[in-house]
Amino acid sequence: MLLLSVSSALGTASAVALAILILLAMITVHEFGHYVAGKTLGFKINEFAIGFGPALIKHKSKKSGEVFSVRAIPLGGYCAFEGEETEEGLLSKNSFNSKPPWQRIIVLISGALFNYITAVIILIVTFLVFGQMVIRIDGVTYPEGYDQSNSFVAGDIILEADGEGVYLTSDLMGVLEGNSAGDKVQFTVVRGGSITDIYVSLRQDCLFENSADTSRLWGALGLDTEVRDDGNAYWTVGVESYRFSPFESIGRAFGYSFKIAGTIFHVLGELITGDIGISAIGGPVTTIKLTSQLASQGVQSFLEIAAYIGVNLAVFNLLPIPALDGSKVVFCLIEWVRGKPVPRKIEAAIHAAGFILILAFAVLVDILQFARC
Repeated sequence: MLLLSVSSALGTASAVALAILILLAMITVHEFGHYVAGKTLGFKINEFAIGFGPALIKHKSKKSGEVFSVRAIPLGGYCAFEGEETEEGLLSKNSFNSKPPWQRIIVLISGALFNYITAVIILIVTFLVFGQMVIRIDGVTYPEGYDQSNSFVAGDIILEADGEGVYLTSDLMGVLEGNSAGDKVQFTVVRGGSITDIYVSLRQDCLFENSADTSRLWGALGLDTEVRDDGNAYWTVGVESYRFSPFESIGRAFGYSFKIAGTIFHVLGELITGDIGISAIGGPVTTIKLTSQLASQGVQSFLEIAAYIGVNLAVFNLLPIPALDGSKVVFCLIEWVRGKPVPRKIEAAIHAAGFILILAFAVLVDILQFARC
């Protein structure tokens, strides 16, 4: 028992380390995007850091004076530009705020751009080497008198629904939303090794409460939970890696990245409207926990979750929320239009308040997640 406990603990620690590695790598890519754009446009950079807190490794370039460091807390990083928080009258040559607004905007969005490009490259490689994870039907329930010709069969792999590619469960929900019981929906599936079109008769109305209402989705498709002989329930739907042609794989990599970005906006919209509560999302601890679970399932899962996090970082950082790059872009646009900046002290105070609120929100949603467990 002791050996099993030690082995389990080591496995968990390795999975968490993988999750932190993914997060750190994507944050480093984000900051490197700022760095490359800044160097290209002649911004003076004081330090490029991987991680936060005390420096473990530090090197200063004799040529540029830039400091490159690896720091103790592997949950962040930064690219420190000269004069980023400096008042207008105290700007030095090539400092951040001395540059034209359009150049600052390029630097600010380059972090997200690098995240997105990296995510797409990872998806392309993953889809070409391993294939794409798609929805597989493991079993179908048939009510008495039901016409089984209008249904999935065990082993079907879903590629399209009503002519639209299916990448995520939310894609199915989007296609079926508003349909009624008895309506027939066209699906393109892989059945017996061949791609074929089928029509599935819905078992119930598709009026989903929110993006988490998957039980209604599976019920409408006849994919309810079943109970094994040992009494344990399981969903009659799973996932499988399916290989598309090289050109299809590249196209679907871009399509998948767009779907991930769209899901983020959709969930944010549901949060604003109250369709889902904040307990349905997670903060950094929850993210590391879920990421570690997925990353430990194999190389393909590791790469796909890395790409997913990359797109998330790209989209989230461009939101106009104080302290994020998107908010800083808004201030640059205001300065560009007005011909003069918002007082730096006011801008700094807004970003500081936003940073505190983001941290508080992240802690709150993690607490709510653990409270549900």
